[in-house]
Amino acid sequence: MADSKLCSSEAMEYIDRAGGRFVTVLPRSRGEDAEFRAWIQDHTPAWEKVRDRENPKGKGGPRDRWYVARYRVPSQEGWPLFWVFSTLLRLRQARSRRERIASAEQELSDLAGALSGPRCRLRSRYEVSKKIDDILERHHVKRYLKVNLKQVTEHAYRQERRGRPGPETKYVRDTKKRFSLTWTLDEEAIARDHKSVGMYPLLTNDRDLSAAEVFCAHKRQPEVEKRFCQTKSSLEIAPVLLKNEGRVEALFFCYFLALLLCALIERELRLSMQREGISELPLYPEERVTSRPTSEQIFRLFSLVERHTLMKEGEVVQVFEPRLTELQKQVLDLLGVSPTAYCRG
Repeated sequence: MADSKLCSSEAMEYIDRAGGRFVTVLPRSRGEDAEFRAWIQDHTPAWEKVRDRENPKGKGGPRDRWYVARYRVPSQEGWPLFWVFSTLLRLRQARSRRERIASAEQELSDLAGALSGPRCRLRSRYEVSKKIDDILERHHVKRYLKVNLKQVTEHAYRQERRGRPGPETKYVRDTKKRFSLTWTLDEEAIARDHKSVGMYPLLTNDRDLSAAEVFCAHKRQPEVEKRFCQTKSSLEIAPVLLKNEGRVEALFFCYFLALLLCALIERELRLSMQREGISELPLYPEERVTSRPTSEQIFRLFSLVERHTLMKEGEVVQVFEPRLTELQKQVLDLLGVSPTAYCRG
């Protein structure tokens, strides 16, 4: 399970040749995406409801409903292509588009006011056009706002010399070029895009998966990426200059073992809590509770456990064993680890 970074022909074909399976998000740059968004203007997919639950953000909101449909044409590699539709995602993207359009119009209005002011520093058409393009691209509304830039010439007359004007006073004409800015909202473009709002494509090389199975596999992606997050946080992976591929593989194998141990520790503790009927443990700082302990919290709980040895002239005088707290003893018992791993006897 991966996002659109996996969706390159080289990577996907390598996985497929090696007998692997994948479910990945298709990027907007692929031709299949534009083809579907054009097709949906006059057609309705055969949506299959795969999830219907309460609003996860709060009570009283619209329900979180997900639909999946298999597209009639496979991808350019010949693999099944599925489209996902979320009702909450549709609302969120539509609201985001309205806010982006409103923000862009506000900045265009400020720019128009500056252009009409007496001390505007934007003198050339290139500078003004660049400023307009920057606003539209930054808010991603170039498809929706059509901007018209018009050059206006203003003439002003002044005396050639100072003094009271008379019959023979000569005047000089000063010509200034200004720019006026107007824009219109392309409602047809908004209506076209709205028909595919809240939808995105999934690509898989497993032809036996149903639409619901593809969706379930895709939704497991955060669980997989959480492990990669651990390599950057608790395991603190960092760039290392290695001279050959064997050492690279050995280093990543060590990190793989570390991730495996973290996953096993978390699973063992959570299963033990379930068997013992324990719903929460105070593993967070300030004894705040958690229902899903992580390996990082468990390691932090034992990070200050120390054993001190008093020596004199190379001989051990006394050993000060660590004193485990009741919470530490409880966690060790749930993990099936004997306290003698920390304390002798």
